[in-house]
Amino acid sequence: MMGDKKYIIEIATSDFLTTQSAVEGGADRIELCANLAEGGTTPSYGQLKQCREAFNTTIYPIIRPRGGDFLYTAEEFEIMLQDVKLCKQLGYDGVVIGLLKEDGSLDIKSTTTLVEAAYPLGVTFHRAFDRCRDPFEAMEELINIGCERILTSGQQPAAPQGLELIAQLQKAADERIIIMPGSGVRKDNIKILAEKTGCTEFHSSLRGKAKTKMNFIHPSFAGSEESYTNNSILPEEVRSFRDALA
Repeated sequence: MMGDKKYIIEIATSDFLTTQSAVEGGADRIELCANLAEGGTTPSYGQLKQCREAFNTTIYPIIRPRGGDFLYTAEEFEIMLQDVKLCKQLGYDGVVIGLLKEDGSLDIKSTTTLVEAAYPLGVTFHRAFDRCRDPFEAMEELINIGCERILTSGQQPAAPQGLELIAQLQKAADERIIIMPGSGVRKDNIKILAEKTGCTEFHSSLRGKAKTKMNFIHPSFAGSEESYTNNSILPEEVRSFRDALA
């Protein structure tokens, strides 16, 4: 590890098997999702229950009722509220949320309600932050309502492109909230991100694909990747991701 800093590696997973692999690879924390291709949505009750019972690793499920934007209706907010309460009942360590208003500011009222409902669980505000109008104002608001961390790519499609803003946010945060770079964070750039930003927590999905174990491949769907490949994380990829910080 560089210097005496302790680094935290968070891996986004998309199902039970990828979670199992990330845990085996030594992830410090899991962001448990469904539908990672859509940026992650709330896992099913069965998935939540099974993962919590199977793994002792710190797990934060994402609370996101659908893909798309982060502007939610009253009904969608109620779904999120119920899912936060469910994660609390199931014994999760925290949740991941993100809500915006039409003008690009944070939906602080709704976010506050979810943070309070989650308490004493930790709360990460996800990359909805990267779509907000004023990141420094938003960060102060999230500090004030008790969010634990912000997952951000520095308001760019990937964290290496947003490195400058991430470093500015980390400095302005002054240890009042954790700034966690995510999106496009890989083993070949994580060390430079750590050095240039001063951040100590990093997020990656390390997404791969594995061929089906089906023996029968229907000829009509032989060319269908969706039908015959599954999401995959290799435990050794998680280990080498962490080792890149050494």
